[in-house]
Amino acid sequence: MPFSSTKLSPYFVIFISPSSFVNHNTSAVLFVSILIVSDRSLSIPYIRLKAIRHLEKGRIVIFAAGTGNPYFTTDTAASLRAAEIDADIVLKSTRVEGVYSSDPEKNDNADLYSQISYKDVVEKKLGVMDLTAITLCEENKMPIRVFDGTQNTNIYNVLTGNELGTLIN
Repeated sequence: MPFSSTKLSPYFVIFISPSSFVNHNTSAVLFVSILIVSDRSLSIPYIRLKAIRHLEKGRIVIFAAGTGNPYFTTDTAASLRAAEIDADIVLKSTRVEGVYSSDPEKNDNADLYSQISYKDVVEKKLGVMDLTAITLCEENKMPIRVFDGTQNTNIYNVLTGNELGTLIN
């Protein structure tokens, strides 16, 4: 197993150009960090400039898997890919409504933040994302929207501009 030292966790990061919402027949492109070749492959290896070009053409770009490097979480991979293509925002889908003052699955009295700074997320050790991912977004002036992705329409709603969950900036 050549990738035994790499912990691969599944994640999908979807980047959509604004023109994709106008045309409902928009095509999508799936980029992966580690390409598993087969005669029915639906993905292509990640190349930054190709991803940007697909966005410029109004296509939906989906990044799947991590970076393929050990010690990098899927949150860091998402932040890295977003920074590489100069995304306007990172959308993080979770099991809870947004960022809370403590774990809402353990503490019924946890308060939901509608907005919070990168600095406060780090100082309060809120654990919504790892430190590398938060710092990467902060350094690239890229806000993060954290929302509950388990609700049927929330992903669509956040992609169409509804301000769900918590904004980290």
